[in-house]
Amino acid sequence: MRITRIGGPTALVEWEGWRILTDPTFDPPGRTYAFALGTTSRKTTGPAIALADIGDVDLVLLSHHHHADNLDDAGRAGLGVARTVLTTVAGAKQLSATGAHADARGLRAGDAVTLTAEGKPDLVVTATPCRHGAPLTRPIVGPVIGFSLAGVGAAHPALWMTGDTVMHRALRRVAAGMHPEVALVHIGAVKFPLTGPLAYTMDADDAIELIELCEPGVAMPVHVEGWSHFSQQEEAATRVLAAAPGAVRERVRWAPLGEPIDLP
Repeated sequence: MRITRIGGPTALVEWEGWRILTDPTFDPPGRTYAFALGTTSRKTTGPAIALADIGDVDLVLLSHHHHADNLDDAGRAGLGVARTVLTTVAGAKQLSATGAHADARGLRAGDAVTLTAEGKPDLVVTATPCRHGAPLTRPIVGPVIGFSLAGVGAAHPALWMTGDTVMHRALRRVAAGMHPEVALVHIGAVKFPLTGPLAYTMDADDAIELIELCEPGVAMPVHVEGWSHFSQQEEAATRVLAAAPGAVRERVRWAPLGEPIDLP
């Protein structure tokens, strides 16, 4: 598996011939975007690789479509580089209705789909649960899902993309004993001044708990830089994870932005 971290939640995953793009964000920095309840965030850094340099993509994994730090304008316009988009049910309806993509498929947590492509092994993608905030905030923050990817008949996933989520019961239940080869862990501790201490994604301490539960071969933090509403940026998260217990610390692999990382 080769992973190239592009910025925010966006990464290019190359595995067994499949080319997979996660949560496409390719706008330049400097713009302020509106979120729910009048909250805003400024994009502070641009993508490490331009969309034009990505090339053809088999699959986009889109955890949710309605927040610009997971799908911005350039990312939405560029969905056409992919043959298939997997996202939430609401996201698939919106992308289809607006003509953003002809093969946008909606999944709910627990749903699975098998994708086929000539010359590549079949790929089983299962949606995993996310809760993008405190209890009862879903009507405000909207639906979000993560994704686990595995070969047909594989005992454990090759890849788990957690999506934007806080720690909660359903996530802990799915993570326990998952043992993915690679986990892309969305952190950043998203917060807004308007909603005070409420967090909308995991922080590095939550990531430690998650890694202890799922025991991945490699845990790669993403969604940890590039936006003003990430209250715990990469430098701070690095310090926390560097102080984690050895069984967690030895699994964490930071990927420099824009540099392909080959994983065993």
